[in-house]
Amino acid sequence: MENRPSKTPRVALDREAWIKGAIAILAEHGAERLRVEILAKRLGVTKGSFYWHFKDRRDLLDAVLTFWKDGRIRDIRKQTQAEPGGEVAALLHTIEVYASARNRKGISIEAAVRDWARRDAQAVAVVEEVDAERLACACRLFLACGLESREAQARSVMLYAYVFGVSLMHCGSFTDDLASLKSWIAERIAR
Repeated sequence: MENRPSKTPRVALDREAWIKGAIAILAEHGAERLRVEILAKRLGVTKGSFYWHFKDRRDLLDAVLTFWKDGRIRDIRKQTQAEPGGEVAALLHTIEVYASARNRKGISIEAAVRDWARRDAQAVAVVEEVDAERLACACRLFLACGLESREAQARSVMLYAYVFGVSLMHCGSFTDDLASLKSWIAERIAR
């Protein structure tokens, strides 16, 4: 009996696997490096399998934007759910979740999508939709706390300006008690 080298089984990828692979490249290298050839190589498949799932590169880009948008909107709605009387706790929880540095990949994806939106009209529209939903969800919590509309809107903008700004910063050498500083800021925003 002759020993034949075993063939590596082909990997069958679905549309979501391609999208997730594209998001990984987006987070690491930005939208300009989001190319079919690069993605196929990373996933260990041929370019031909890409065309089973996508019409062209623009179709992939649109799918990535939709996937990101749907995930962000689902997440913010989940983070800002509150029973009556629990709105401040929901605001504090939202601030804590988004201002923490636990998810560096998520921060990288967020920054990459926002950078992409500087050059792509469809990315701009998606980022605006996500931002509008994030602000609306926070605003509903502030309104439920009894704030007037103008202040609720202002605090919603302040909340997101803080959480995204601080997520991009490295404040460790600024203070020896960063957790206490973040807690103080969160209290000022939420109450």
